[in-house]
Amino acid sequence: MQHPGIPGEDAHPSGCGLCLLRSRRLFTGLLATGGALALAGPAQAQDAGVRNEVGSNSRWSRLLPADQFEADAARQYQQMLHDANMQRALASTDHPQLVRLRAIAERIVPHATAWNDRAPRWKWEVNLLNSNQLNAFCMPGGKIAFYFGILKKLQLNDDEVAAIMGHEVAHALREHARERAAKTLATRGGASLLSALLGLGAVGDAVTRGAGEAFLLKFSRNDETEADVVGMDLSARAGYNPAAGVTLWQKMMGVNKAAPPQWMSTHPSSDTRIKEIEARLAKVQPLYDKASRPPKKFAPPALG
Repeated sequence: MQHPGIPGEDAHPSGCGLCLLRSRRLFTGLLATGGALALAGPAQAQDAGVRNEVGSNSRWSRLLPADQFEADAARQYQQMLHDANMQRALASTDHPQLVRLRAIAERIVPHATAWNDRAPRWKWEVNLLNSNQLNAFCMPGGKIAFYFGILKKLQLNDDEVAAIMGHEVAHALREHARERAAKTLATRGGASLLSALLGLGAVGDAVTRGAGEAFLLKFSRNDETEADVVGMDLSARAGYNPAAGVTLWQKMMGVNKAAPPQWMSTHPSSDTRIKEIEARLAKVQPLYDKASRPPKKFAPPALG
């Protein structure tokens, strides 16, 4: 997904929109709350599901220290929340759609450990952004945000919200942003930069540049497909129907066939996406069948 544009600014092609946001100013009508989620705990040992389809995280990502990269992302996220506060556009913690998002996250996040052993140490946060764009993202380190538009315009049910959230969380767990930043730095900086990244020079400067540039990168089609695979695993284990990915993409296709939303811009075509999801359902369906169901169902925002 692409990252959101700010009214009055050109949107940057920054990969899956639910992953990184570099805004230094609040876009109109932002709704957000800054409460961190104390979500941790190892995923229960269950069937392999789709895990054998995904290998270890890219070696490229190891060229940038995770702690510093995630800290920079957290600063960007907090700046966004600060800007929202300055505009008096922060929603209370009892906003019904924020309550909904956090409830879904509380079920998904405990299963993140199986995909990234750093996940239990992340200070997970979930916030709601009042924009009409069809978008959402998860920054490195577990900083999640959804746009109100994607919830309202698509009238998403909980399973469909979980499909999006699982996909975006998967990007963070697979460290796609750090991988892309490392590749970009290596390409632009050459041998001297690689030496710095490997501890032979000013690593801190390279990390700062890399984390900043990550907000301007596109994820590859392979990254997007991998995020789908991992996201299906996460949502199924959390008790959300993985088949919702099919209805989600059908809704996305119907919104604007002539000009697809930003969220779809870097993904495989919707038809391809649906076929791949359907092909993997047999592997994740047993996980969903065994999982406990959410104790409460939430409604999408009212139309009008």
